[in-house]
Amino acid sequence: MTPGKRKVAVVGVSLSDCGRVDEATPYALHAQAARRAVADASLDRSVIDGFASAGLGTLAPVEVAEYLGLRPTWVDSTSVGGSTWEVMAAHAADAIAAGHANAVLLVYGSTARADIRAGRRTGTLSFGARGPLQFEVPYGHTLIAKYAMAARRHMHAYGTTLEQLASVAVQARANAAANPEAMFRDPITVDDVLSGPMIADPFTKLHCCIRSDGGAAVLLAAEEYVRDCRTPPVWVLGTGEHVSHTTMSEWPDFTVSPAAVSGRIAFERAGVRPDEIDVAEIYDAFTYMTLVTLEDLGFCAKGEGGEFVEKGRLTVGGELPVNTDGGGLSAQHPGMRGLFLLVEAVRQLRGEAGQRQVRKAGGRLPELAVASGTGGWFCSSGTVVLGR
Repeated sequence: MTPGKRKVAVVGVSLSDCGRVDEATPYALHAQAARRAVADASLDRSVIDGFASAGLGTLAPVEVAEYLGLRPTWVDSTSVGGSTWEVMAAHAADAIAAGHANAVLLVYGSTARADIRAGRRTGTLSFGARGPLQFEVPYGHTLIAKYAMAARRHMHAYGTTLEQLASVAVQARANAAANPEAMFRDPITVDDVLSGPMIADPFTKLHCCIRSDGGAAVLLAAEEYVRDCRTPPVWVLGTGEHVSHTTMSEWPDFTVSPAAVSGRIAFERAGVRPDEIDVAEIYDAFTYMTLVTLEDLGFCAKGEGGEFVEKGRLTVGGELPVNTDGGGLSAQHPGMRGLFLLVEAVRQLRGEAGQRQVRKAGGRLPELAVASGTGGWFCSSGTVVLGR
């Protein structure tokens, strides 16, 4: 943090009910997560003067703030897909540090699964066909096909195997097994992943994230309010953001994600190295996202991600625990999942993760975590480094 500016901490985190939530509205999930996060911090809600939300309502975040009974003097509605919440956290931290806000609440909620089951049109809306996307949509270039193409390119360029990609899903499920809030907890094998129904070559069903309902909330506050909170602070040490492309023809290299830029910036600002990180929470709509983001954040060299993800390295007891709650592949994925990454990172640093708690040598709690969100089809990235 720049000298003379306030330090910023995450003081409250929570999830709403998640998984199969057939009766709640998205607004209700926003409210549930928000109430729980404020209660987690035990900070008087009158201190909250900033609010950030995206993805719900015509005038987001105005509608959601009104629903929650908030009248903020600082707002953010940045919407860049799954990385939205890491980018919003960066904006909120900057605003608090500069004195433009004292406490900022980030909230998300979605009934993505329930909408599909109920046949609501909102459950299957496309990204649209105007602007640059008009040149790809006529060819049936779906979101999952774009990820599949990128994965195939990595396999061609570096010899990454289907078995290595499948191991990412297997380890995510192993982590989910210890998470009572995870939607799927039964163990799976590499053979289970490989033998599943094909969705978009090379991705079978278990290479792809689940579809769930759920919400999350994160409350950030200036350092002078930390003493009024129930929870120990988790400090925002550094952030980075980057946008890359929207059309695949403008993506210079399918094997490099925008996390290569956002991660570098975040680590530089935090003054830490990737090899100092104890826990990594990474957006995982597909197995390839985890693998390539690990490379681009600097946990291994470009092209070595396949070997890196093997042999249980990503499990809670592994060398680099990744997506310790089970991630989008097994825990929950109600749409723009980036806020869930921040919640899990904070819980791990506080030592509140229960059976899935990461421990360092001697039983010590982790000290540094990174949350890296990805939006669109590797279109954007936000990275946040957190520390106790």
